[in-house]
Amino acid sequence: MRILVVEDDTNLADLLRRGLTEQHHSVDVAHDGLEGDYLACVNDYDLIILDIMLPKKDGREVCRDLRTKGNTTPILMLTALDGVEQRIEGLDSGADDYLSKPFHFGELLARVRSLIRRQTDVKSTEIRYADLVLDTVNRTVARQGTAIKLTPKEFALLEYFAMNHGRVLTREMISEHVWDMNFDPQSNVIDSFVRFLRQKVDRGFQPQLIHTVRGVGYRFSETE
Repeated sequence: MRILVVEDDTNLADLLRRGLTEQHHSVDVAHDGLEGDYLACVNDYDLIILDIMLPKKDGREVCRDLRTKGNTTPILMLTALDGVEQRIEGLDSGADDYLSKPFHFGELLARVRSLIRRQTDVKSTEIRYADLVLDTVNRTVARQGTAIKLTPKEFALLEYFAMNHGRVLTREMISEHVWDMNFDPQSNVIDSFVRFLRQKVDRGFQPQLIHTVRGVGYRFSETE
């Protein structure tokens, strides 16, 4: 999944970026409210992690403005302020969840998974489709009980497919949710990764799950 981190503390921002990337997420980082607001408007994110105390534009103002513009991306708000009033104000500005600094990274990951699940029909940490089981906590995949070893990017791609099973996903949609803003949309990287994924997930199994929709993109489905 693709996540935007808006945090002016460069050390914490880098920690979040590295930690979330290790969990197979694609991460963009902004260090002030204006940049965060801009990136959230021009890119399609699965989650925004937003600090309250930001230079140039306060996090609560960023949140309110995004909601006013119709942006419904889940927002996890971070703050060093402990007061209940600040928490209420943050949630009332449109945030979906709230986490006080300092926090345990494991708790942040659990909240990230929870917020992303709210946007889909998947309500468990395990995604099951046909005979495929994808564990989003332990980052494991199995089909018909056979473990399948995937690279981090292959896992992220399969997770996006499985969470959107039955839908036709264009290459643009895939690039926006599985790669970060440095991705070159003119490259053939997506097609290459889909080919690698097919070799691991579909070869030797029935039914085939990853289908090409000619001229459009791909669909993850038990039927063509």
